[in-house]
Amino acid sequence: MPREIEWTDAEEIGIQLQEKYPDVDPYTVRFTDLHKYVTELPGFVGDPQKSNEGILEAIQTAWHEEYEDAK
Repeated sequence: MPREIEWTDAEEIGIQLQEKYPDVDPYTVRFTDLHKYVTELPGFVGDPQKSNEGILEAIQTAWHEEYEDAK
């Protein structure tokens, strides 16, 4: 079973998103889509209503770092 993750686990979420969507530039993803991607990750247990722009920006930045490292 995957490790449980919450909205505050931006680095772990970024890693998982990079693994799941390796060819997607995170900075091209709309926040509405990013929210959906995160809530669909295995092990995600956060309340979908508890996200906000700051949280999504942190996740997007963490994902972008993983994206750049994978190049």
